[in-house]
Amino acid sequence: MKLTVFGATGGVGSEVVEQALAAGHHVTAVVRDPSRLTAEGDLLEVVVAELSEHGALTEAVSGRDAVISALGARARRPTTVVTDGAHAALAALRSAGGRRLLLVSASGPFTDGDTFFTRTVVKPILGRVLRHAFADMVAAERVVRASDVDWTIVRPPRLLNGAHTGAIAARTDGNVRGSYRINRADVADYLLRAAADDSLIRQTVSIAQG
Repeated sequence: MKLTVFGATGGVGSEVVEQALAAGHHVTAVVRDPSRLTAEGDLLEVVVAELSEHGALTEAVSGRDAVISALGARARRPTTVVTDGAHAALAALRSAGGRRLLLVSASGPFTDGDTFFTRTVVKPILGRVLRHAFADMVAAERVVRASDVDWTIVRPPRLLNGAHTGAIAARTDGNVRGSYRINRADVADYLLRAAADDSLIRQTVSIAQG
């Protein structure tokens, strides 16, 4: 595949880039600071651009099979980075005539499928601590769902830096029960598989460590 990754220097984004290159995909990494990008290879193209640079982003997504937006907040202050990334990716796709978009969100703001304890005790506490990031993700999902592209929203729980295991549980009808974490490497694995899976178009998928 030919892929464009927004947030390519972040925890999930960098894993997507590394795994995609290892699998022989062509990757366009959209970054603000190229010095933070550790991946390299003949199949890697680096585009240095802000989310506001529509022309550069349009060129970065043109002719690609899928765009993966793996942007995320780095602090607990008010943020719109995920929503801004969604807007920027959608605008670029429209200009380039592209269709496929995968958005990394989180299962935290949502309670469908959760146990009673998780829904009534854990999530309210988590929602207060991470309220700004969660609000951003909810808004970004709303933007993507309102679009006419072939989107897939992927909702992982707590992200860890463990090794790639390939053990991933997924649900399209609610959050995964009994597993509340996942390694970033496994999120990347799922995103790459989902990018080529037409059955996941216009689906919201919650994933967790299997």
